[in-house]
Amino acid sequence: MNGLLVVGDVVTDVVARHSAPLAHGTDTPATIRILPGGAGANVACWAAYRGCHDVRLLARAGVDDLEWHAARLRTAGVRPLLVPDDEVPTATVVALVDRTAERTFLTDSGAVLRLCPADWSPELLEGIAHLHLSGYLLFSGTSRATALAAMSAARKAGVTVSVDPASAGFIRERGVERLLPDLDGVDVLLPNADEARLLTALPDPADAAVKLSRSVPLTVVTLGAGGALVAEAGTVTARLPSPIAPALDSTGAGDAFTGAFLAARLAGADARTAAEEGCRAGAEAVALIGGRP
Repeated sequence: MNGLLVVGDVVTDVVARHSAPLAHGTDTPATIRILPGGAGANVACWAAYRGCHDVRLLARAGVDDLEWHAARLRTAGVRPLLVPDDEVPTATVVALVDRTAERTFLTDSGAVLRLCPADWSPELLEGIAHLHLSGYLLFSGTSRATALAAMSAARKAGVTVSVDPASAGFIRERGVERLLPDLDGVDVLLPNADEARLLTALPDPADAAVKLSRSVPLTVVTLGAGGALVAEAGTVTARLPSPIAPALDSTGAGDAFTGAFLAARLAGADARTAAEEGCRAGAEAVALIGGRP
């Protein structure tokens, strides 16, 4: 039993790469592509790409393009468990990517935050060794209830749980004091540096990782081009560099890290080795357009 179940989001990404600064009130030349995305879906695809043979994704999508997304997940080696929503469309994100490959998101959450407890069943954990949750689900009452139900069922079944906090902006909006209790019982936390700082009010990502790992036993903080920090039970156990890569688009680099990290852990790797795999995948991701391999 080594399956991975991701509960999260599927998104239609509109990736606009512009080399000049945005010109307010007029045109800015850009290269634009429409691609399948979503943090949860991207993690699932990278895990499958990195050798995890049983990867499943539970998410909501609008009925109009559900099959388009499902087909692309199947092609990537992921079993889609997509719940059709006939009231709102699939989530859409416009990713504005500048000449440094940094991205700014305009987010329409659409069906993502409508994933509801009725969409969840403990039977979804059959054959599953690990549950990964996209933190985006924690920012709405309905999807939060679903995420918490999934975490509770996983703990009862002896299935380990990881969470990607997902968004510093959404954490600020909801409030750190309201989010932290949702992480009780989580085995692995995978924030980026901004999220780790925000969750701890500590400026140094290493200090933040140490503090978080006193609550979540394994905390891995991604640092973008700076690599990653691994903290276990209150101690930094690894500082890992990121391979040098030509950066085109940083969209999904953190998802690539997470997917490769989880695939390595499910294959038996220790935390340091898994984080090294994550750094390699993150470097591979920034050389691609969009968030998937």
